[in-house]
Amino acid sequence: MPAQQDDDQKAQQAVTMPPASTEGLAASEARLRFLDVLGKATAPSADADEILAITTRMLGQYLDVSVCAYADMEPDQDHFTIRGDWSASGSSSIRGYYSLAAFGVRAVDDLHAGRPLVINDNRAELPRQEAATFQAIGISATICMPLVKQGRLTALMAIHHRQPHVWRPTELALLGEVTERSWAHIERVRSQQTAREAAERLKLATDAASIGIWDFDVTANRLTWDTRCKALFGLPPDAEITYESSFLAGLHPDDRDRADKAVQESVFGTITKPFNIEYRTIGITDHRERWIAANGDVVASNDGVRFVGSVRDITAQKKAERHLQIMNDTGATIAAELDLEKIVQTVTDAGVELSGAEFGAFFYNVLDNEGGSYMLYALSGAPRSAFETYPMPRATDVFKPTFLGEGVVRSNDILKDPRYGHNLPRKGMPEGHLPVRSYLAVPVISRSGAVLGGLFFGHQETERFGEEHETALLGIAGHAATAIDNARLFQAVEAELAERRRAEAALQALNATLEERVAEEVAERAKAEEQLRQAQKMEAVGQLTGGIAHDFNNMLAVILGGLSMLQRRLARGDTDVGRFVDGAVDAAQRAATLTQRLLAFSRRQPLSPQPLDPNRVVGGMSELLNRTLGETVALETVLAAGAWQINADPGQLENTLLNLCVNARDAMPNGGRLTIETANIYVDERYARDAGLETGQFVLIAVTDTGTGMADAVVAKAFDPFYTTKAVGKGTGLGLSQVYGFVRQSGGAVKLYSEIGVGTTVKVYLPRHYGAIAAAEENTAVQHLSPGREGEVIMVVEDDDRVRAVSADALRELGYTVIEAADGAEALRIIEGGQTLSLLFTDVVMPGMSGRELVDQLRTKGVSVPVLYTTGYTRNAIVHNGILEPHTQLLPKPFTIEDLANKIRSILDVKSLRETD
Repeated sequence: MPAQQDDDQKAQQAVTMPPASTEGLAASEARLRFLDVLGKATAPSADADEILAITTRMLGQYLDVSVCAYADMEPDQDHFTIRGDWSASGSSSIRGYYSLAAFGVRAVDDLHAGRPLVINDNRAELPRQEAATFQAIGISATICMPLVKQGRLTALMAIHHRQPHVWRPTELALLGEVTERSWAHIERVRSQQTAREAAERLKLATDAASIGIWDFDVTANRLTWDTRCKALFGLPPDAEITYESSFLAGLHPDDRDRADKAVQESVFGTITKPFNIEYRTIGITDHRERWIAANGDVVASNDGVRFVGSVRDITAQKKAERHLQIMNDTGATIAAELDLEKIVQTVTDAGVELSGAEFGAFFYNVLDNEGGSYMLYALSGAPRSAFETYPMPRATDVFKPTFLGEGVVRSNDILKDPRYGHNLPRKGMPEGHLPVRSYLAVPVISRSGAVLGGLFFGHQETERFGEEHETALLGIAGHAATAIDNARLFQAVEAELAERRRAEAALQALNATLEERVAEEVAERAKAEEQLRQAQKMEAVGQLTGGIAHDFNNMLAVILGGLSMLQRRLARGDTDVGRFVDGAVDAAQRAATLTQRLLAFSRRQPLSPQPLDPNRVVGGMSELLNRTLGETVALETVLAAGAWQINADPGQLENTLLNLCVNARDAMPNGGRLTIETANIYVDERYARDAGLETGQFVLIAVTDTGTGMADAVVAKAFDPFYTTKAVGKGTGLGLSQVYGFVRQSGGAVKLYSEIGVGTTVKVYLPRHYGAIAAAEENTAVQHLSPGREGEVIMVVEDDDRVRAVSADALRELGYTVIEAADGAEALRIIEGGQTLSLLFTDVVMPGMSGRELVDQLRTKGVSVPVLYTTGYTRNAIVHNGILEPHTQLLPKPFTIEDLANKIRSILDVKSLRETD
């Protein structure tokens, strides 16, 4: 009684109301104090009826109601038994057996639907006959809170007034919170009671079960075991037994010395004492760990000394004791913890040990309007890296029951489960995922009914989880839900108090911090100006870009060659020059188009945006990217379902993706994996401010490689024009600048994340559902030409038709016999057909077979011919990386007819001199 009076006094102290000026905060504090007092009063109890008796008494006194009662529903879902109640002075007990239907349609509908039944005046609100049922037991106003489990009405808790009473929201909320806490406490108590009863039953069963017998003839040093004893040491029935190779060898290393010492003391000790010990064995053949209880005595006779006794398997008992200890320790630990991360980690660790899983995870549920995603919150038994490269689980057939709180999912072999493997893109676990065969998942549900997330456990072997594991994890999930709710409630109150203190402090410091606030504003403006200067710098430097060597020089070769031929023919009165003019004009137009596209990175090109499906753009480029990346790079696309449209120039977007993929390929010299991913995202105010964007909806296109990665200093300069870390001739430094300019001009942003030895991710943000030609002219002057000689045959190998045509016409004009080939394969066929050459004039970079590969094959076949290479890269790997042999002749593009004539003449003259010698 003193303890009860103390609890009652504390509860009454909790109801004391503060002045109206702080009514909201004080009411919250009073509610928390009452809940704290109630929790402490019920915490020591291990009996459900005692918990409910304490709860109804303290709640009835706190709310000053006439009656507070609880009831259990019968299986027919109509009748219920009020098993316990508390009634105020002047009110009678209402314990008894009732029909829910007698209280009216409203009571049946609300309570079966899981809604609280709230009646302020039953005579005014209900038909006469239904109101009479309430009046018959002295009730005029009532709130009845239902407990619905798995779709069935299970129990009720209610507060009543004898007279009409308008219930306040705070009374309804408090009853709901007390009801949820009480039932959660009862669930835990019952789970713990079940665990204790299981442990007791197990002990009785093991005491009554058959035991193993051992007989150690100390004099003869002969040890004999029966079949059960051998089995407990992981040995077959026909195994030969010795003390050293069987008993000592089968003991757990941590218990071996202790058990051996106990045997020696019992057999050879000066003081006779019984052999009674518990130890672990590691099965010699099956390698299973078991707990053994051994009892024995020394028997002396004329024949010598024998040490006999028995052993029994107490593994299950130890396991039950350990499980009970884990449940109690976990409950006590998280009950006093308010840090959410610590709570969840503690629960996940406990779940792994309780279930015997190889690993476990807690996924925190973040569900959006389109099916949502789930954020990994805690892991046990596996590193975070084992999951961070995979998308978060979705509400598929396997995960849905857990994330929606529909129930426990337990599978002896998830690979054979009919719910598994039906969802794209992988139809099962992704490659490299931790091996899972046995699977167990338990939802974590708040007292409000909201699903907080799920506990997931896996094992690579089948049939590892049973009903006992499911029961234990349900208890752990209940612990977790209560602790998380309490932590959130505490955080909410703390936040409210902190906000009030912050507002008061801010008001007091308003004038005192004026100078500091002005300095902060100036610093913020300076930061914005610095961002503007950086953007202007990128825009100004972008104007310096003038072309990409290979394609642009191919065009200039046509222009310069055509105009040179035009000048020569016009100089001698030949007017058949139309095709040279047309070729030069066409090449100039193509150069102008390229120039305009290059201006994209400077954000000065008028783009031609149009609505695009980002998934279709990525998918349409797959074939091109696969050819570009080569066989050593595996391309993977992860395309978001229902990706939003974007408004962008399709050519520039494809250029952007190609640039990023080529950079990624170059960062993986030994091969690797390249992933292109699309996603719908929302850019909040903070990120938008840092990235120079507007807040709102964007489409993310991310390109991720598993390459060498970049240091922070390199990442800081990666978007600067002409900055490159590649070897000479391997890159211009324009690729990422062009990406930056195009994305910024399209209203988006680009971010780069990299880690040395891990890889790089470039993220392009383009607004949801949100282009031009410059010309260039060149003039050349007529120079003295070195003509060809009779019988000199030159083969021109060039994949660009116009460049090849101009070069061939120029050589014919110089008096050479010219043979044309569009690629290396065609040139090889012509030469193998018996064609003799004075000189081979070949482009280096061609599809299929490069110029260098063509020459190598000719030399392999014994064909010796002077070679003149030409290329649009003036400083590429042909010269600097030794792809061609020393002293190889090279004519860079663009070139004039004079350059061509003099270069070829000099090579052929040297050849003639050598032949003369």
